[in-house]
Amino acid sequence: MTGQERRERKKNIKREKIIETAFKLFSQKNYHEVMMEDVARLTSVAKGTVYNYFSSKEELYFSIMKQRMEKLTSSLKEKTEYENNSVDSLRSFVTHLYMFMMKHQNFFLMYRKENLHKDSDICAELKLLEFKLRDLLAGIIRTGEIKGLFRKIDEDFAVNVILGGIFGAVQRGIDNVINEQEARIEKEKIFDFVLHGLFSGFDDKKVMPLKNRTIVITRSVEQSKESSAVFSELGADVLIFPTLEIVPPSSWKQFDEAVIDKNEINYIIFTSAHAVIMFIQRLKEINIDFNFNNIKVVAVGNKTAAVCKELGIFVNIIPSKFSGDAVVDELSKYDLKNKIIFIPRSAIGREALPQGL
Repeated sequence: MTGQERRERKKNIKREKIIETAFKLFSQKNYHEVMMEDVARLTSVAKGTVYNYFSSKEELYFSIMKQRMEKLTSSLKEKTEYENNSVDSLRSFVTHLYMFMMKHQNFFLMYRKENLHKDSDICAELKLLEFKLRDLLAGIIRTGEIKGLFRKIDEDFAVNVILGGIFGAVQRGIDNVINEQEARIEKEKIFDFVLHGLFSGFDDKKVMPLKNRTIVITRSVEQSKESSAVFSELGADVLIFPTLEIVPPSSWKQFDEAVIDKNEINYIIFTSAHAVIMFIQRLKEINIDFNFNNIKVVAVGNKTAAVCKELGIFVNIIPSKFSGDAVVDELSKYDLKNKIIFIPRSAIGREALPQGL
């Protein structure tokens, strides 16, 4: 570390100490009662040192508020934007905001205590950050309404009530000096209260029939995403615990022989989207230009058919039910005598399909 870097590091440490001291003072006293002399004395620095970092008490006040507000809004956005649905996004917003304020109690007390000066440029920046926080919550509510998860409600009213409820719970937690474990229980109670308020004629069993149920999905991580989203919307706590992994076979010998003699194939049955992807991927690896024109392609399931379409494979047959037995029933309408049917599939696939054919 160079001398310049050491000086910068020392300077940043001193600035943080000033900020932490100011946080404590502003949270305990009204704005006009806090003196820069108090900040300097409790930080154990000269008054002039404080002014080297902040030109005025107002700048110090709004700088520390802005720092926390930026951290809060960015973390809330990060927590909510990748959730599966509006209910999960709402849970993340409510619980994270509550826990953030409980962790940074001095900031919360400052945030709630002081009315921001309307004529300050810095104040305008804070108002913008507060607007972003409110707009994020309004967006979650709006999306939930569109998806039919939340009832129609005045967004501004809902945002005010939800934020008021969260902040009231934080104040209650501070007053009662609750510990972290109690806070974690409290955050779920707050979310449950908020969620019930947004649902019209809320009935747990009708709207969220899987609430308080835990579902373990044992498919591969990639295969689990869609199922996880569906179960989450129904209220379940979803655990993805993959017990299998989709990997290439130990030997491609039989596959390669089949696609090289492709003129002998009459039917190809794709039982999953992954089978289609692996099929095309292997053709590219061995540089085979496979012509599907004289082959009837069977796709088990709409998702499999969609992947075929995406990869330029025309699907001739989609069984009405997505099972091996349904494929057998569908193909029984065709003359399969002496026909060659190629089924590229998992090594642990059920034998009902090949045996039935």
